[in-house]
Amino acid sequence: MQTKIILNRFLTACITTILLMTSCEIQENFKYEPSGVDGILGVTAWSFIQENDDFNQLERAITRTGLQPLYQDEERTFIIPNNKAFSTYLESSGYNAIEDIPLPILRNMLRYHIVKERVIFTDPAIGRDQPLPYETENGQTMFLSRNNNYVGLINQGTTRQWEIRTSNLEPINGVMHAVDFIVYFSAPAIDDSEDPTLVRDTIYPLADSFVAGDSPGELYANTSYGANPLLRPKYSSPALNSAYDRFAYLMFDLDDFKKPGIVVDMRLRLAVSFTTGDGYPLNLYQAANNNWSESTVTFNNAPGRVGNRISYVTTSKVAAFNFDITNFYKNDFPSGRVSFMLESGAAPAGNKTDDLASKEHATLDPPMIIATLATNQNVLVVKTNEPVSVSNGGSTVINTDLLELAGADAADIIYSVKTAPQKGWLIRGADIIGQNGEFVQTDLQSLSLLYIHDGESTGEDTVKLSARDRTGAEIEDIVVKINIQ
Repeated sequence: MQTKIILNRFLTACITTILLMTSCEIQENFKYEPSGVDGILGVTAWSFIQENDDFNQLERAITRTGLQPLYQDEERTFIIPNNKAFSTYLESSGYNAIEDIPLPILRNMLRYHIVKERVIFTDPAIGRDQPLPYETENGQTMFLSRNNNYVGLINQGTTRQWEIRTSNLEPINGVMHAVDFIVYFSAPAIDDSEDPTLVRDTIYPLADSFVAGDSPGELYANTSYGANPLLRPKYSSPALNSAYDRFAYLMFDLDDFKKPGIVVDMRLRLAVSFTTGDGYPLNLYQAANNNWSESTVTFNNAPGRVGNRISYVTTSKVAAFNFDITNFYKNDFPSGRVSFMLESGAAPAGNKTDDLASKEHATLDPPMIIATLATNQNVLVVKTNEPVSVSNGGSTVINTDLLELAGADAADIIYSVKTAPQKGWLIRGADIIGQNGEFVQTDLQSLSLLYIHDGESTGEDTVKLSARDRTGAEIEDIVVKINIQ
């Protein structure tokens, strides 16, 4: 009997019970009429994608890139992004449609979503929270693992990981795992163990509070929450309509930093009491002034924000949110009292609240700014700078065999693009690194940086870079040559 699959969010209680009893880890996202409950589909991956409206965008992308044979003839593990994944990617990248994505970039994206081995999470070789590396069709690595509930995870242990929505679907040519995201490789998480050559200095807020807009039938806009043990930013839909809006404010005196040295890192740390962790942003801005106190600030008299966003975090289930404010400190040279405003971005499913500890919290750490300082300046030197070779219309990984600096820790070496490539793109993760864009040496170490050729030009391409480290050491005029073959 041909499998009929209709994407939805539930399995019947009966099917769920059977799955738990038989250890089949199909997550609760599809309703099946198969010959059993083992996820065996009886069709190719390509047929499955074509027959399901939830993957219309993926079907268009595959057709445009001509990669149908990979989904039809090859024995592979296919990570299949649904329509929601493509819509999110298009919006965040500034594209209106699949057809607007440069073809080489789209082709490389899809090839990363295809693993060259069969990976199914019922395999006893795949242990809990033990990510294993697998080669993908674009030459990069994808780490696959599972949690204690047999939910599949992509790139666990790197700086960006994803949870698989529906796993262990078995077409006749491999395994499929459906996701709500366009996934990409990112650098392994950096070891934050303290370097003995660095020192830290920590300051705490002079004042903190949140403010709340009036809600239907409830008047909050003139209420002060300065004594509350929580800071409770919340996004309302539509945004900034006052009803349900909540913003957090924090005031610090940067002159409270006393230790000498060069600031190499600065973080605003907020302990988390509760978060849904749904992956929406919390945005940090500078408040327009310091003319507020936690005992009197309300929604109606609070200062607005000024300037561009300083930093943000993507909400997840963690003990604390850490906002990187290093560039704000180094570029703006603030001193004395500085106020910050914390604003929640749009949540994927309605209004969401994050409860963060204020300085009045009885058990959690108070808000703090942690500065990491170096007492000496490094000297950077070019260790390796070899020509990069790429096929026409193809892609290649730029790693430390091709480009590497010495003189500082890899995570501290920051490259700036002074002249972007003219015949292709530098890609890290899902982002194009253009003029004035940046990447770090750990991106080179972990195979996170790609050059993708546009498929139209010939000859040689070049990328001009400068580099610096967090102590202020600099090196200019690094020219990377790219030979197009």
